[in-house]
Amino acid sequence: MTRLGFLIARSFRQEDRLQTLSCPVNDIDALFAGKSVALVGNARKSGPVGQGAMIEAADLVIRINAAPIPSAASHGNRTDILALAVGLSSAEVARIRPGRIFWMSHKRKRLPWAVARSPGFFMPSLEDYQSLKQRLGAPPSTGVLMIDRLARSRARQISIYGFDFFASLSLSGSRTATQVPHDFRAEQRFVENLLSKDSRFDLITAP
Repeated sequence: MTRLGFLIARSFRQEDRLQTLSCPVNDIDALFAGKSVALVGNARKSGPVGQGAMIEAADLVIRINAAPIPSAASHGNRTDILALAVGLSSAEVARIRPGRIFWMSHKRKRLPWAVARSPGFFMPSLEDYQSLKQRLGAPPSTGVLMIDRLARSRARQISIYGFDFFASLSLSGSRTATQVPHDFRAEQRFVENLLSKDSRFDLITAP
């Protein structure tokens, strides 16, 4: 697809055409199959402490949005997948150096051309987003969208770091829980229920 074709498809919400830019779901399933995964969130006070080596030891490291890394010792350095729902400058993307980008936002008009044409680009369906939104009763955050995707994968082990469901502010911004459209209590219940039923998941808390 040309850039002009992309801009037209994006402007007129031509989902079928936009999805032709995405890797097939089967390829993503194969990517996760049998792998250990570290999903690194951006919680300010409950982020990884001295756990960079554990994060780096995972087969796949996933970071979220601006993916702040205060230090390699705490957060590691590698980013195999960037779960993205915001616009990032080329300098920010260069800093993160993701192996591939997942566009998790349902807002297709915000999808940048550079992201859509990046190697290994993946965009979950709008049906996935709407299904999780219905279960939560509110728009899902990028982090919980990624957790839901991992729950439906064949990953061997999923370790979650830096998630406190907005009990503290995010390292990537100053907005409070009341200034974002997500229901973090519902998201916490969703994840806690998942942890109780799926032994592959482990929520790593700061010591």
